[in-house]
Amino acid sequence: MNREKMEAILAKIKEYDRIMIFRHLRNDGDCVGSSKGLKRIIQLTWPDKEVYLIDHDTAQYLEFMGPEDPEVPDEIYENALGIVVDTASEARISNPKYKLCKELIKIDHHIPLEDYGDLSWVEEERSSCCEMIVVFYDAFKDQLKMDPEAATYLYTGMVTDSGRFKYDGVTGDTLRMAAILLDVGVDTQTLFARLYLEAYEYLKFKAHIYERMQITPNGVAYIYIDRAMQEEFNLSLEQASACIGNLDSIRGCISWLAFIETGDEQGSIRVRLRSRFVHINSIAENYHGGGHACASGATVYSRAEADALLADTDALVKEYKETHEGWL
Repeated sequence: MNREKMEAILAKIKEYDRIMIFRHLRNDGDCVGSSKGLKRIIQLTWPDKEVYLIDHDTAQYLEFMGPEDPEVPDEIYENALGIVVDTASEARISNPKYKLCKELIKIDHHIPLEDYGDLSWVEEERSSCCEMIVVFYDAFKDQLKMDPEAATYLYTGMVTDSGRFKYDGVTGDTLRMAAILLDVGVDTQTLFARLYLEAYEYLKFKAHIYERMQITPNGVAYIYIDRAMQEEFNLSLEQASACIGNLDSIRGCISWLAFIETGDEQGSIRVRLRSRFVHINSIAENYHGGGHACASGATVYSRAEADALLADTDALVKEYKETHEGWL
């Protein structure tokens, strides 16, 4: 079935002379890597096609991947094929002009929240959307071209969305797709230096996290990053949000959350939810979000709502621990 969907996507790409690529708000390595990787593959394979990736929301830590295309007149979108990657719902597409495209394709690996687009290829069991793009390339490698630049984009998304291949969802297929990219040529030493080296000041922030983190009665680790803390340590929103990775190795805690005040007019608080064993995406879906079974995002609009989400997560973890064994 997925082979048929991939064949249909390839046929649409061949059909159109102009292609617009879109991705989700609050960029991460997977949506940037899959959008830039797909664009590069199309450009290498069909040099005469116009391919645009217009998004001015690139996260600071991903700036090394290069800028996107400048804005173009609305008529450029018309009669074009739109391809949206790594985005479960229309509300999360970062460039609203996707609606101007003649046809729309969705390529995603999240749990489906809604159907959109004229053609949809979703594999929620995949560790990343970048993995899906490599699957697509591998299926038609006799027709498609890839170079080290495209491989690096896609490898970036694979390693970041899979936690360097340690998260649930990583399979033998994931590693086989990664091997294809390494064979094409990825400078992993430079890539990992760009992704994971940290400034001295940020290390002091991490120490602050360990001093301020808390644990609920049933074992949910959490941290609240308010605007004052972000200003004290001179953090971007992306840097503050990355603190979720510092709570993932506490024995007995099978879920961990980070609440990050955004400072916007709505008073929104970004919530990053992570877990092992227990599925927490249903919690996120109840609080203006969604995502994967063990890695989701949500938004709340007050400390009271944040407390309610935390209480719901604590109750879910309590139930899981009472009904399951082997959760360490």
